[in-house]
Amino acid sequence: MPQEIKIKAENIEIQATLNDSPTAKKIAEQLPLESIGNRWGGEIYFSIPVEAELEEDSRDVLEAGELGYWPAGNAFCIFWDSTPASSGDEIRSASNVNIIGSVKGDCSVLNDVPGGTTIFVEPFT
Repeated sequence: MPQEIKIKAENIEIQATLNDSPTAKKIAEQLPLESIGNRWGGEIYFSIPVEAELEEDSRDVLEAGELGYWPAGNAFCIFWDSTPASSGDEIRSASNVNIIGSVKGDCSVLNDVPGGTTIFVEPFT
């Protein structure tokens, strides 16, 4: 069953849903999470205490608002705009990520979150 979550950074809070993928289930079991966020263009990523391999449907081109897990860095990723790896209007991660969910609503508010910000991920209640 999908898990509703909230992601907080400074004075910004967004709602999202973790899907039913094996990686998303591992992440849901570890909630709440706290880590220092890094910016890479229109992506925030941060290390979490979850280890997972690439899933069969992993990919490197994403839609705005998708959440990913990057096995190479044990990182939770939030995508909303182009990254340094993007070409044209696409949103591209550094390498394949497991799709673990999506943000509800407009996630462009994350443009105001600088790298080095503490990010909190917790169940939505």
